[in-house]
Amino acid sequence: MKKQLSNFDNAIFSSLSQPVLICDSENKLMHANYSAEDFFSMSIASLLKLALDDFIPFGSPILSMAGKIAKNNAPISEYRIRLTSDFREIAGNSEARIVDVFATPLLGFEDRIILLFQERTTADKIDRQLISRNAVRSVSGLAAMLAHEIKNPLSGIKGAAQLLEKSVLEADVPLARLIKDETDRIVNLLEKVDIFGDERPLLSEAINIHVVLDRVKLLAKSGDATNIEFIEQYDPSLPPVLGNKNQLIQVLLNLVKNSTEALNETNFPTIKLSTAYRPGIHMSIAGVKSKISLPLEIIIEDNGAGVSQDILSNMFDPFVSTKPNGTGLGLALVAKIIGDHGGIIDVESQKGKTRFRILLPIADEKQSQNKQLNSNNFEDKNK
Repeated sequence: MKKQLSNFDNAIFSSLSQPVLICDSENKLMHANYSAEDFFSMSIASLLKLALDDFIPFGSPILSMAGKIAKNNAPISEYRIRLTSDFREIAGNSEARIVDVFATPLLGFEDRIILLFQERTTADKIDRQLISRNAVRSVSGLAAMLAHEIKNPLSGIKGAAQLLEKSVLEADVPLARLIKDETDRIVNLLEKVDIFGDERPLLSEAINIHVVLDRVKLLAKSGDATNIEFIEQYDPSLPPVLGNKNQLIQVLLNLVKNSTEALNETNFPTIKLSTAYRPGIHMSIAGVKSKISLPLEIIIEDNGAGVSQDILSNMFDPFVSTKPNGTGLGLALVAKIIGDHGGIIDVESQKGKTRFRILLPIADEKQSQNKQLNSNNFEDKNK
């Protein structure tokens, strides 16, 4: 007779945040935790009626893991496995997931294998973010090197075009103006790129992010977003963020403008602004021994047509744009500013739903007290 998990062991197993399955050497499922229920979009009772072969794609290395462990009685791991299944497609979610799978024998239980699934989504997005930052640094370095050499001759070209405009035949005046306008456009582009080379320390303070979001909403509603419905889902107990207020307004306004432009052909255009406290995300950054916690979440979501999957993973790279006449620097600048704040930004998109998600560090108690003290001093001076 095979042993069963004790109530205590089962409570621990059920409480794990990662999806975990327990199967036998023939891939028949014996146990599943609540996270697995959510991950595979099936109830535990339904999962326990299946074998791995019923919902893991044919040929997947996951199917052979249990047999290998039963043979060698040693843990094994498989990385970056593409996971799809028929029941997910039936449920309307056929998008593949990339997972790492860790398998080990269940000690004390004959013929039982534990499979733990770790989705790669967050880690991969952080990796892409770091790659984008390196690309931005390369662009800013190139801009710093070339800006002076390019701007000087452009000034001469523009001056010559202004002189030609006064002396050429009337039919040629548009051509002279074209030279002048295109020169101005190149200079403007160089100045935009030059912003990425700004390495001055960030002037930061404790900020109520909801005050920033209210300002952004007001600015947007006063501009192109007049006919767009805004939905707000804020966590009222959210702690202050450590950042620069003007730069955060710039970032969030840029994202809202992007959403506004994506809603031009949507019948009932909606932008949802939401905040939440999400403990559990930590990052290691250069020059800091301990990992930085990023619990403050800001989401800007619209119900527009979505972004092509071909460019989605490179959205924050310089010169990548979904707009016919876009420079591709807006989102790259957003990523730089968020990076300067010690945070990360990612994007998910499908038809009818595009979501930009920002994770930022919070201000510690001392920084929050300094902010309150400065506010009180300001109010005293203005009484």
